[in-house]
Amino acid sequence: MDRIFDLAIIGGGVNGCGIARDAAGRGNSVFLCEMNDLASGTSSWSTKLVHGGLRYLEYYEFRLVREALIEREILWQIAPHIIRPLRFVLPHHAGLRPTWLLRLGLFLYDHIGGRHLLPATRSVDLAHDVVGRPLIPGRYTKGFEYSDCFVDDARLVALNARDAADRGAEIRTRTRATEIRQSDGIWQLNVENTMTKQRSMIRARVLVNAGGPWVEQVLNSGAGVNARAKVRLVQGSHIVVKKLYEHDRAYMFQNADGRIVFVIPYQDDFTLIGTTDRDYHGDPAEVRATDEEIAYLCSSVGEYLAKPVTPDDVVWTYAGVRPLYDDGASEAKAATRDYVFELDTPGGAPMLSIYGGKITTYRRLAEEALERLSPYLQSTKAREGWTGKSPLPGGDLDVSALPALTAELQRNYPFLSLEHASRLAHAYGTRASKLLGTAKTLADLGESFGATLTAAEVNYLMTSEWAVNAEDIVWRRSKLGLRMSKEEIAALDGWIAAHRNPHVSPLLEAGGRT
Repeated sequence: MDRIFDLAIIGGGVNGCGIARDAAGRGNSVFLCEMNDLASGTSSWSTKLVHGGLRYLEYYEFRLVREALIEREILWQIAPHIIRPLRFVLPHHAGLRPTWLLRLGLFLYDHIGGRHLLPATRSVDLAHDVVGRPLIPGRYTKGFEYSDCFVDDARLVALNARDAADRGAEIRTRTRATEIRQSDGIWQLNVENTMTKQRSMIRARVLVNAGGPWVEQVLNSGAGVNARAKVRLVQGSHIVVKKLYEHDRAYMFQNADGRIVFVIPYQDDFTLIGTTDRDYHGDPAEVRATDEEIAYLCSSVGEYLAKPVTPDDVVWTYAGVRPLYDDGASEAKAATRDYVFELDTPGGAPMLSIYGGKITTYRRLAEEALERLSPYLQSTKAREGWTGKSPLPGGDLDVSALPALTAELQRNYPFLSLEHASRLAHAYGTRASKLLGTAKTLADLGESFGATLTAAEVNYLMTSEWAVNAEDIVWRRSKLGLRMSKEEIAALDGWIAAHRNPHVSPLLEAGGRT
């Protein structure tokens, strides 16, 4: 009760956790609460891309695209374990966007964003190149290949939260802000742990509303703010099928309705297809991929791939609600992906509400949020821009070093299979050895739950990454749910329930501040 935080943040998605990390690294005291799990709202249901957004050039979003293009390589360099370069093939379709327009767009894509590490665009002869083989024979003869990056979105959020906590931030998941009030120019948040029902009050000088799809509900919790901006909820659904082709490139397919669909190699043995764009009305927590959307995605790729994809091929679906700023666009696909801030000072205490944004620009969004709040935060100017230079936890290695790290893990822990070592390297980077500890045999890692998941890893995720149930682990901290049976996941849930201490929060890791 005596403590007053410099900054309180509501929302544990990529924006909230990104702001928490940046603010803590600048010396501010930070509190963050998330009513569910980290990244559970929108941030884990993306298309998993760190990309400039080629199609946004059509809507003249040049500033957004340039900022996103610059961020690609910055994020890749601070988190090379969870971000990797990916080449995209764009087949040309005579009935849609003309060749000159695609060439112009790709020229801008290559040159306005300060590309240094990623390879440039090239033309592709689809009749002879390996990337043309999965396509319908004779229909597509030329295309383009360009660069973007793939990201493990939920891990990106968890690692930002972990780094924020290492720098002194207090991160509370499963904690809902039930009421927001002001007293003597200080924000008072009444919060409740949704598992234990324990209640407490948090005080802070500055409040950030990073509620995502729930941004307006947060404002209605007694903040005393009449929001001028509006959020537009747009549903994006994805399907996952067994691997559709052998090469490592992704595709960007143009549809007759003007939308685009990505087809992306996923988790080694699968292919990810998405996304849809449709306005969503209802509880964001209840969003699901509809039969109509699944059929739409199947038929969209059926216009390009020689082997049809049917709803029966789908092994997993997921859907999320993007909380876009409502700019009045007539179609969901045309609504801006840029972010908008609303700064209010009811009663004198500042509250910053965030509308929109995308995974790729979360770090810049955090910087701009703190710039807007700098008059109210003593430490905001210190270490400005530091998040683009300091690696995220486990990311202190070169962008080309993942194979070497995998080999090192196998040398140090000879009982690990190549698959197991590679998965740990890509998930935890240099912190994989912290998880493995002094183990000499696979049995030393404790109970095995299937798909190379062991008790040692589960314990690490519970004590260091705020995981409290099987869903957190198999669908957010990893995607092992694609490989585990329902029985294995249920057994994991039982084990976690038996070993979880609801009163213990993840402690500061070695090197973290107190």
